[in-house]
Amino acid sequence: MNRRDALRLITSTMGIVAYSSHAVPSAPAGNAILKRPIPSSNEMLPVVGLGTWQTFDVGSGSAERAPLQKVLQTFIDHGGSVIDSSPMYGRSEDVAGDLASQLGLRPKLFVATKVWTHGKSAGVKQMQESLRKLRANPIDLIQVHNLIDVDTHLDTLREWKRDGRVRYIGITHYTASAQDDVIRVAQTHPVDFIQINYSVGEREAEKRLLPFAKDKGIAVIANRPFASGELFRRLRNKPLPAWAGEIDCHSWAQLLLKYVISHPAITCAIPATSNPGHVVDNMQAGFGRMPDARLRNMIVAEVSA
Repeated sequence: MNRRDALRLITSTMGIVAYSSHAVPSAPAGNAILKRPIPSSNEMLPVVGLGTWQTFDVGSGSAERAPLQKVLQTFIDHGGSVIDSSPMYGRSEDVAGDLASQLGLRPKLFVATKVWTHGKSAGVKQMQESLRKLRANPIDLIQVHNLIDVDTHLDTLREWKRDGRVRYIGITHYTASAQDDVIRVAQTHPVDFIQINYSVGEREAEKRLLPFAKDKGIAVIANRPFASGELFRRLRNKPLPAWAGEIDCHSWAQLLLKYVISHPAITCAIPATSNPGHVVDNMQAGFGRMPDARLRNMIVAEVSA
């Protein structure tokens, strides 16, 4: 069962209408999405961003790109700014750059990508291509993807940051087994951002990495906030608990995201989607009340049961 089917089933069980790609409601009136500061600068970022893995890897046809155009516009309309991509995501950088340009949204976006190759010259070439594809010069954030040749690329990125070609630099990984290596690199290299996997179903980062980042003043981007869809599969026959209303949640997606972004070390979570309705659903997690320690434990218990 995919996210669309899971969301339709869950929301229908709760008597909530699932959003469709043809009827996207407006952003909540009278309040603003929660924002967190980047510790190294105090620049504020919305706590819910947009990933592009798989979802933005489409061709050049209008039929393929039209839903993504709606996704990007809806994301901005609901208070988002952080969009994250990578050269390893196929055509995602090209598509994100083209759509942002067509819609005139580049000034409203915080554009993040990654370097994913070996060697200084190859890294420079790849990053130059990313700037061209994303139409972002300077680019907001470049991260060393999965720590590939991390020392070499961080040396280059420090030069680029000094020269004004990139505003922030970081490192990433998507597996819990690599989190000790992420900490080791961040202990020896000054970085603005760490991006790691973190969700209700993947809580390993709570043990060392998130406290480390909080203590060292490093922003954290959470990838895989739904554990690559595994959490929706786990919850597909389970009604949303009544106490979810205590933190203004009306879907499992919102509850799962609020668990992630309520951790004080998390700066932003980046769920990926090609469905404008799911963008609306995801963005609602950045509004309203957040879970305290008691409700965070209740979310874990509910998902684990």
